[in-house]
Amino acid sequence: MEYRNLGSSGLQVSAVGLGTNNFGGRLDLNATDAVIKRSVDQGINLLDTSNSYGDSKSEEFIGKSVKGIRDQVVLATKVASPRGDSPNSRGASRKHIMDQVEMSLKRLQTDYIDLYQIHFQDPHTPIEETLRTLDDLVRQGKVRYVGCSNFKAWQVAQAMERSSALGLEHFVSVQPSYSMLKREVEEELVPCCTDYGIGILPYFPLASGFLTGKYRRGETPPEGTRLAGNSTMADTYLTEANFDVLEALEAFASERGHSMVELAIAWLLANRSVSSVIAGATRPEQVDANAKAADWELGASEMEELAGILSGTS
Repeated sequence: MEYRNLGSSGLQVSAVGLGTNNFGGRLDLNATDAVIKRSVDQGINLLDTSNSYGDSKSEEFIGKSVKGIRDQVVLATKVASPRGDSPNSRGASRKHIMDQVEMSLKRLQTDYIDLYQIHFQDPHTPIEETLRTLDDLVRQGKVRYVGCSNFKAWQVAQAMERSSALGLEHFVSVQPSYSMLKREVEEELVPCCTDYGIGILPYFPLASGFLTGKYRRGETPPEGTRLAGNSTMADTYLTEANFDVLEALEAFASERGHSMVELAIAWLLANRSVSSVIAGATRPEQVDANAKAADWELGASEMEELAGILSGTS
């Protein structure tokens, strides 16, 4: 497994991380434990979760699973999603963050969180309040590094400039939805992160499963898959143009003895601003497939060919 610095920090994270959105929902404790243990065996050290995943059970299951191997993993969790009906049970205010970090620490059975991320930008809370609160948590030793998720480029830049001006801890990472089929972040967010030295942690690297090849042209999405239960998302991905691209990508990967999953992740890792690709898994075998992608280093000529495929000019 390759390890990279998380942005401009000294924290080393595996090039492939583990997304845990299914923990506590589709996966029970035993299944969660099997996936985590296989991840650690494969050298994956970044476990990314949220206080909202699995209605908080994801954190709870992770805490039980990593007990005894806490020093081998980098625990990343998030705050800002609604956790109740009261007006202060969501967002990035000092009150909500301070309340939720204690609950996350308890569920994760740890004294500190390696990477604490603001899940969504909060339009009702001044960014300075959020940054000062995160800075306090770092100084208290409850959090080691801070990051964000789903922020726009201008919001990231605003946060970085404010933290610099005030001498506060700054974001070392940002999580966007980013894949071979969803590349809007390349217009502004990726250059922004490169300029500020912020590590990019792509989620949905397989385009909600489309890039695994499990969906076929003209066929109904398999039962139990993400697109089978979401008609809006299915309409977005299951287009003739996307299938044209997918089939060309599958041929590219097959000619080189690799799977489509490996190609999707390896393509993201070719961008050195990407610190780790957050890839979900519901079975240990999926962990193996995700981890294998870190071994494939795409060359310049291969990236040029892929650019042609993705632009529809190959």
